[in-house]
Amino acid sequence: MRFTQIRLKNWRNFVDVDVEVANRVFLVGANATGKSNFLDAIRFLRDIVITGGGFQVAIQQRGGMKKIRSLFARDASDVELDVTVNIDDSKWRYRLVFNKNSKKSSPIILEEQVWHGGELLLNRPDENDKQDDERLSQTYLEQTFANQQFRPIADFFKTIHYSHVVPQLIRESDRYLGKRNDPFGSDFLAQLAETPERTRTARLKRIESALKIAVANFSQLEFHQDKSGIPHLRAKYRHWRENGAWQNEEDFSDGTLRLIGLLWALQDDETPLILEEPELSLHYGIVQYIPQMILAIFRERKRAIRQVFISTHSYELLSDEGIGADEVLLLQSSGERTMIIVGKDDNSIIHELEAGLSIAEIALPRTTVKGLNKLLDKNHA
Repeated sequence: MRFTQIRLKNWRNFVDVDVEVANRVFLVGANATGKSNFLDAIRFLRDIVITGGGFQVAIQQRGGMKKIRSLFARDASDVELDVTVNIDDSKWRYRLVFNKNSKKSSPIILEEQVWHGGELLLNRPDENDKQDDERLSQTYLEQTFANQQFRPIADFFKTIHYSHVVPQLIRESDRYLGKRNDPFGSDFLAQLAETPERTRTARLKRIESALKIAVANFSQLEFHQDKSGIPHLRAKYRHWRENGAWQNEEDFSDGTLRLIGLLWALQDDETPLILEEPELSLHYGIVQYIPQMILAIFRERKRAIRQVFISTHSYELLSDEGIGADEVLLLQSSGERTMIIVGKDDNSIIHELEAGLSIAEIALPRTTVKGLNKLLDKNHA
């Protein structure tokens, strides 16, 4: 299950972009060009359909229409998300257009459409909407009684997973009282506790194997719950004592916790996964193997390769020789908007790859802000 095409109009940085996306997607761009905003459009679709979410909630969580709509939108200021997805070898397309309601403070749906194959299953506004415009405050996608005919796409959006583990949140003693499925990891250990024991043990064994290579003196990783029932991770490290020493997550380094969170997320499902700057807190020697780790995990489990969206500034990560031109989205600021270039659509990128250059050598110079050397002049002024 994966996205194949994403189009955004007047969504934050993007006035109008339309890109094909591969199974692995690497977003590369300078600061503030919109990498996070592109990924947030995918999260927005998830937030519409999850329990406790919905169209109005998803917009409020982002600060309202004034935060979502592109600052560069002119006469045509409607916001549009249009995505094509492949679900069990079947093609689906979902299109949503919305804007501020001139009569009320809440935004309103201007168009909502769903296609399956070449058949148009939903086309709003419909006759019922015209008789009661309050209905346009909600998508049909989020309504169980209304989405039966195209529920597979709603269920697909629910499974989108965003992971950006913040080590300090895992260490906090009251983390297990936080919100559920927190992408920043406040309930990460609670998620481990709720995972069936057999599955949890198998995943932790794979992580343990990686940590033995990546973390100095590491020898063993296990899950346990203390006398109060609070879940913990603990690891054994080799030292001068014969049996080594145990530490729990409070003693783990930021890099170790980030790596554990990354490796767990990669094993969690077969649906789209969003990773923002997974290189944070990790040694460059580990970072360069992240693309290969993604592939290795899926091959070991003998499962379809999960679609992964990765935003990154890392030279080491992008130096992987296995990254193809079709997997790279270059975000470049051009006057009043951000443009996205798919690597495979740029002949100069193709030629440079064929000449033996890596994506890091090709993409990073293209997305570097000009005149950065002036920072030194200002610092000395």
